[in-house]
Amino acid sequence: MFLKTKSGLRVELPTEQEEAEINAGISADPDTFELAEDNFRRMRAASEVLPELFGAELAAEMLKPKGGRPKSESPKIFTGLRLDADVLEAFRPTGKGWQTRINEALKEWLREHAA
Repeated sequence: MFLKTKSGLRVELPTEQEEAEINAGISADPDTFELAEDNFRRMRAASEVLPELFGAELAAEMLKPKGGRPKSESPKIFTGLRLDADVLEAFRPTGKGWQTRINEALKEWLREHAA
């Protein structure tokens, strides 16, 4: 049986027999267990625990949201650009970075032709 995700991806679900085998494997694993209500009551947020373990300064650094990719000084602007097939056929086979190479070719044309 398949499950279709919102994005359209098809995921094959395990059969009842496969599901039983998976659950048997989980049950047989001594390191796997279900948490009891007491476990949940004793849990604390990482923001409370990390200062105790590493100190407040390091904990604050660890809990700081990750910024992702650094901001570019000259960010690219998305545009839908229609190119002739022969242009694409010349650049795509050059491998990863072909769009950047098209951008460089356009910059070179500007340097040579801009007044």
